[in-house]
Order: sequence, then C-alpha cells, then structure tokens
Amino acid sequence: MDTSLLYLIDMFGTAIFAISGVLLAGRLKMDPFGVTVLASVTAIGGGTIRDMALGATPVFWIKDTTYIWVIIVTCILTMLLVRRPKRIPWWVLPVCDAVGLAFFVGIGVEKALMYQDSAVIAIIMGVITGCGGGIIRDVLAREIPMVLRSEVYATACIVGGVFHTTALAMGYDNSVALLSGVASTLIIRLGAIRWHLSLPTFALTK
Repeated sequence: MDTSLLYLIDMFGTAIFAISGVLLAGRLKMDPFGVTVLASVTAIGGGTIRDMALGATPVFWIKDTTYIWVIIVTCILTMLLVRRPKRIPWWVLPVCDAVGLAFFVGIGVEKALMYQDSAVIAIIMGVITGCGGGIIRDVLAREIPMVLRSEVYATACIVGGVFHTTALAMGYDNSVALLSGVASTLIIRLGAIRWHLSLPTFALTK
C-alpha cells in the first residue's frame, strides 16, 4: 500500500479515536484541558505504549507533531459542533472507529516486525496499538475498559493480526498481508456492530 495513503488513513484513525475521547469527556463534563487529555490518550496512547515496548525512539508523535495538531484541531471542532442540534446516525462513529481500529492494528503489526521477528509479538503490538488508547481512556474515566467486556473488539484485532502475519509467513507481499489483516479486523468488527455480537461472559454465581 502506498505510504502516503497509509499515512492519511493513520491520521483519519487518530482523529476518529480523538473524537471518541472528546465525547466521553463531554459526558463526564470535563473542562477543555480534560477533554484534550482524554482525546490524546485515546488517539495516541496505544501507539505510544507500542513504541516504548519496542524501543522505537523517538516515539512517533514526537518525531511527527502532526499527530498532536490533528488531535487539537479535532478537539476544538468536536466541542464546537457537538453542541449543535443535528443528530448523527448512531452507526457513524462506531463504523469510523472500526475503520481506524483495523488500520491501527495493521500499522502496529508492521512496525513491530520492523524491530523484531516474532509473529506473536507483532500480533500483541497490533492489539496494543488498536486498543491501548481506549483502555487508558476508560481507566481515566473510571469505567471498565471495553476490551475487557463482552464486546467483540480486541478479538477482532487478534484475528486481524493473525491474518496479517500468516500472509507474510506464506510469502505474500507486505501490502497484500496488510490489507488481509485490515480487512479481517474490519469485517469482524463491523459484523459485531451490525448484529450486536458479543463474547460469552464469565460470572460467578452466589
């Protein structure tokens, strides 16, 4: 896949994840600083953990400050526009989130493979890239992280990472492998949204 297109998609995912942080901050009635913090950790938290774990220096958003500006602009626009009475269809944000998630996982897997050879570690780094920011966001908001509940979210990331690394092991081109991982993550996540799929829960009975 063309690197410039991948970069644009990465920025799109950053903006979408930032919006989810802004909306949660709005429900919690945070001030503008709190909104920006929650949006930032949601958008770049997973990638930051990944880069620190891999020893990738400097961390991606320090090397390229465009990520920070995208988050700041997204926060300002969202805080201004979300007050308007126009109703956005319920599925718009989850679907955009699914697209951003799928590509974040693929980017995480690709970057992990640049620093080491283990497919397992690459899959883990892909999941962290996709889900890490949301976990930090939910912890700061005193909520149980979505990936730890029954919703099919992290599972989709794992499957996408498996498809990605398996395709590479079978000798497919990097672009083909990336697209196979992205597509599998996206299909599973969109299916979960469309049909309200969830994993069985573990509950102790009294």
